[in-house]
Amino acid sequence: MSFVVTLHFLLVLTFTGRILLRDDLSPPGRLAWFIVLNVLPYFGIAVYFLFGEIDIGKRAVKRHDQIFDEIRNNAADFMGDKANVDHLIDAIYRPAFRYAASINGFHTVDGNSAELLADGDATRARLVADIDAATCHVHVLYYIWLEDDTGEDLARALIRAAQRGVTCRAMADGLGSRSLIKSALWQEMQAAGVELAVALSFKNLLKTILLSRFDLRNHRKITVIDARITYCGSQNSADAEFLPKAKYAPWVDIMLRFAGPVVAQNQLLFASDWMQATGQSLDRFKLTLEPQTELIDKGFPAQVMGVGPTERRGATPQLFANLIASAETELIISTPYFVPNTALLEALCAAAHRGVAVTLIYPKVNDSWIVSAASRSYYHQLLDAGCVIHEFKGGLLHAKTLTMDGRVSLIGSSNLDLRSFDLNYENNILLQDVATTQAIRERQLSYLASSEIVELASVLAWPYHTRIWNNVIATIGPVL
Repeated sequence: MSFVVTLHFLLVLTFTGRILLRDDLSPPGRLAWFIVLNVLPYFGIAVYFLFGEIDIGKRAVKRHDQIFDEIRNNAADFMGDKANVDHLIDAIYRPAFRYAASINGFHTVDGNSAELLADGDATRARLVADIDAATCHVHVLYYIWLEDDTGEDLARALIRAAQRGVTCRAMADGLGSRSLIKSALWQEMQAAGVELAVALSFKNLLKTILLSRFDLRNHRKITVIDARITYCGSQNSADAEFLPKAKYAPWVDIMLRFAGPVVAQNQLLFASDWMQATGQSLDRFKLTLEPQTELIDKGFPAQVMGVGPTERRGATPQLFANLIASAETELIISTPYFVPNTALLEALCAAAHRGVAVTLIYPKVNDSWIVSAASRSYYHQLLDAGCVIHEFKGGLLHAKTLTMDGRVSLIGSSNLDLRSFDLNYENNILLQDVATTQAIRERQLSYLASSEIVELASVLAWPYHTRIWNNVIATIGPVL
């Protein structure tokens, strides 16, 4: 018995010491692990071993650094000039654009255009048409790629393109697209000449568990066609009915089709993932941007931003905090998953306190009960500060959008939760343009039309057990 007690004490002490030695843990995160280790010690130790530390492995980090050194050395002209921000971006927003550029080195580039697609079906039709018209190359990357109508149509378009001599590269996440990767359709694409790669593969699961974390995922959604067109937004290669979680359908997404110099930046971000997964070099990619002179005079400034476990910690919430701090009159954000860190939460409250009209849109019914409970734990504080919260009732609102002052927008794959902050590879485009921002804002207003407002009085009237549950989940959120 004394041996068991001693072993128990040493195990708890060892993992507690590890938590205390970590400088990267926030106080709430440290507290969450303390609670779990003391209340459920053996469960907590197992969970910490599997999920406690964000470490993708030294080899992956070293390879990432080598890739971006190669990109900077050979493709600097496509990454933009850091001086551009001073004459392209309004002064009040420059710090946020500079911060975004500091993450990957993608600076503001002018002469871009964007088209907001009507819905998932319109996106699929336009995307397939663009691939069918491709003459040089097609690059696609999705976190979730299903064998439904959307996934099948994309695969068939790639097969057709490869068969007529277009270079096609397709990448899917090893977890989110695991069914497709094992399917006959995946093999058919390969047989047709489509180059395939798996992001964060599970080929050696034991090695992944021992040396890294299997829940570090590539959540990006990138399509680049002929260095002329790129798609960016929240939609995976999946139907709105989203069969794996059909009871939450329809999944409501947003996608934009971009042209201009920002396409080359998305091309480089895709290339970085491809090089990481395959070991290939940058010289496999065509690094020319086709001339689009019609955009030079009327295009808008934009830049790509990619984050992930091989980038510096805290980049996403710090970017959002910078953006929120620069808002003057209005800020509208939609996100399916809202579990903010302290910096982001305080930035939202501070914006509302200084008179910015802050509107937040979340799904009323979430596919994650953990996120749902944690999100609602922040309602009281946000509403008390003057933020306006709406819960969307027309399905699962999956669109990740930010519009600010009718001039600045951020669109892409990043959620406002701890997974997007620390664990996932994400891609976004930050832009300044009145017309594009207005289009995205109108889409946000359509979400509001299908939503119900959350009143402070109703939150205060929640039963004690509901409030306790939400706060408990939020407290141990960093563990979950």
